[in-house]
Amino acid sequence: MRHAPIDPQFFISNRRRLMRLLPPGSIALVNANDIPPTNSDGTLRPVPNSDLFYLTGVEQEESILLIFPDADDERLREILFLRETSELISIWEGHKLSREAARETTGIRNVQWISEFPKFLHRLMCEADHVWLNSNEHKRADIVVTSREARFVRGLQERYPLHQYHRLARLMHRLRIVKQPTEVELLKQACAITRDGFERVSRFVQPGVSEHEVEAEFAHEFIRQRGNFAYNPIIASGPNACILHYNDNDRPCRDGDLLLLDVAANYANYNADLTRTIPVNGRFTQRQRQVYEAVLRVLRASIAGLKPGTKPKHWQEAAEEMMARECVDLGLLKTSDLRENPEDPMKRPVKKYFMHGLGHPLGLDVHDVGFTTEPFAAGWVMTVEPGLYLRDEGFGVRLENDVLITDKGPVDLMADIPIEPDDIEKLMA
Repeated sequence: MRHAPIDPQFFISNRRRLMRLLPPGSIALVNANDIPPTNSDGTLRPVPNSDLFYLTGVEQEESILLIFPDADDERLREILFLRETSELISIWEGHKLSREAARETTGIRNVQWISEFPKFLHRLMCEADHVWLNSNEHKRADIVVTSREARFVRGLQERYPLHQYHRLARLMHRLRIVKQPTEVELLKQACAITRDGFERVSRFVQPGVSEHEVEAEFAHEFIRQRGNFAYNPIIASGPNACILHYNDNDRPCRDGDLLLLDVAANYANYNADLTRTIPVNGRFTQRQRQVYEAVLRVLRASIAGLKPGTKPKHWQEAAEEMMARECVDLGLLKTSDLRENPEDPMKRPVKKYFMHGLGHPLGLDVHDVGFTTEPFAAGWVMTVEPGLYLRDEGFGVRLENDVLITDKGPVDLMADIPIEPDDIEKLMA
């Protein structure tokens, strides 16, 4: 665990809130993620299951959480099952959670080794009527491999076919979309590390450095502060900025280029998400500044539009209307284009220059879970990331901040990260 310990009361509270959503006679089960394989005998670093971490703080493979609020034996109402360690495992893989350490981390008193799971499960399934199982229900997920959770669901349904099975993701999405105070503080920490990385890079960038060298500067600052990259960094100079998910990061940064930096830190599994666009030589050209200030105006107005009760799709539409007017002023669209409103939103004229979403929920996942067909509510954290991509002119501008929605107005969690063009130039100087 690279990050500082988190108060177990946070995880205890999260489990209690989940229990209140479960109907009588319900068991809920959450598995750790698989360790991702690569080639030969290689593996990637394990990625903690977000729901398991949210409910327990456990990041270890082969872990299972069982919650059964109505269990007759009070000791069996929440049980954490862990992979049992050994001297051989400690030599080859290092530290694993002991049962006592797991109790301190999670606040769960009943911690068992995973070998005991079938016995406890059968006993409690005989008492239960409803079983809540997890799955990846993110709308944009392209699921092409069978996960540990999916294998578990299939095996359990084969063994106990007469129970009533339910989708735990529906409950977890409702819980996780509203951030608790502890989560907001962790997100602020991720944003602070991101700020320091951005300021370091802004002082480093000059004509001749390579995109991969810029990536290395971010890595130095993030890891130095006990963080990681929240996602694959996008370091896109010149025309590369018009590739939305550019990841090659191998082009030299040239005099006169803009450099789009979509890079942010992860801290304690919570993610920031930042985009800034800076001039490689430290000074915007007149045209670059015009486009930059247009995007910045849309960003400012869109942050102000993050109000409880507003639907995300209406927020997106308002930003597209603003951006379309900016495109007219920039000579990219004609006034007549503003009247075009085809049924397919992707065919609107502005989409040639601003073709992606305005923002998404943020938290334990960069594209965090939640019901984005419902109106915004206090406690959501949203990214705000308008952009303009001028392929014919060889550059793009995207700006992005992370914003907490409250009943008293939006709170910009990245307000202290330079964004005004004059501030960017001053920082780079």
